[in-house]
Amino acid sequence: MPEDLLTADRRPLSAVLAANLVSITGNCLTYMAVPWFVLQSAGSAAEVGIVAFCTLLPVVLAALVGGPVIDRIGRRRVSVASDLGCAAAVAAIPLLQFAGVLQFWTLCVLMAWVGLLRSPGETARGVLLPTLAERAGMPLTRAAGLYDGAARCAALTGSALGGVLIAAIGAEYVLLVDAATFAVSAPLLAFGVRGLPEAQALQRIEPTSLRAYRRELAEGHRFVAATPLLLGVCLMTLVTRGLDQGWSAVLLPVHAREELGGSVDLGLLNAAFGICALTGALVYGAVGCRYRRWPVFTVAVLVVGLPRFVVAACTDTFMPLAVTMAIEGLACGVLNPVMATVTCETVPEELRSRVLSATTASVQLVTPLGGLAAGILMDSIGPPATSLTVGGVYLLATLCPVIFPVWRQLDCTGPVTNNGSK
Repeated sequence: MPEDLLTADRRPLSAVLAANLVSITGNCLTYMAVPWFVLQSAGSAAEVGIVAFCTLLPVVLAALVGGPVIDRIGRRRVSVASDLGCAAAVAAIPLLQFAGVLQFWTLCVLMAWVGLLRSPGETARGVLLPTLAERAGMPLTRAAGLYDGAARCAALTGSALGGVLIAAIGAEYVLLVDAATFAVSAPLLAFGVRGLPEAQALQRIEPTSLRAYRRELAEGHRFVAATPLLLGVCLMTLVTRGLDQGWSAVLLPVHAREELGGSVDLGLLNAAFGICALTGALVYGAVGCRYRRWPVFTVAVLVVGLPRFVVAACTDTFMPLAVTMAIEGLACGVLNPVMATVTCETVPEELRSRVLSATTASVQLVTPLGGLAAGILMDSIGPPATSLTVGGVYLLATLCPVIFPVWRQLDCTGPVTNNGSK
């Protein structure tokens, strides 16, 4: 048996996967419960979009400036603090509602706080993936598939539970369940990666200063701008993330409420997508290294885009949309493992926190506007026209891997050394 397998330690990877499974399940509950909470409080689609905007704008801001902070504080500390802060903010929403003092602006502020804290925690865990894979003695492609698979499994669990729980106990109590998931995730991370050198603050000779911080922050953004493939991934994902946010935060909840069977159907649709996305991620993690990345990625990204918008615009029945979302889920499960593997192979370890923060910020720059724009557009031209408009833009964005030759470099990335060379 190879020596690296004899000395492999999968406990840190397992702890991070378990923490992600728990916290992302809670996130899915929140992202289902909050729109429903607004709608059942006589709110409009535009108000749902405003809450989504307030949640995601701080995600972008935190990602823009958070990379050097993660390096200086430590990935473990940032992850734990992120979960504990999110737990407090999410729990405050139903508690204030029960006390009769929750206002719409208060809801927006609390969700903004959740967004501000969520991004650094997710980035800190993602940066650890290559180290966790190496310690576990497994290929990065497989670890990326497991990492994304855990997120997909959480989305499936959250979606399946969310619709049922909203109908059974109400959106307020679902938010309390979410707060509990963050409280469970924090100790899993705290103990799971304790003692891992890469999870601690980076040792620096240069003292902390605003000048040093600006330079470190700029290093991540310069690396992305100077790497055509990463830049192309960021630009395409920037558009699709914004459109996906409009779909998940506004278009799909309103369609389920007005045309389908309500929150239960919403949960089932998200569950169908989630279970197939989980399947796609796990299958790619197991066998993806045997196939060229560019054709697999290109076909998958084209399948993920337009179809659900067309089906939602043209039918008011459950099954066609469920089948469409299931097929799209299989394709979607391939995308994140490919992008995570390529990013980790392209970026040297000492720059990963800064580069991953930069890419997270860049792909989410318009995400806060996605729900807001979808809500306003839906109130103006109606759900079917909005779905077709958003779907058309999505198709144009997903043609990028077909049109631009730089995307063929998906097949050319390789491991990066500490000095940045391959």
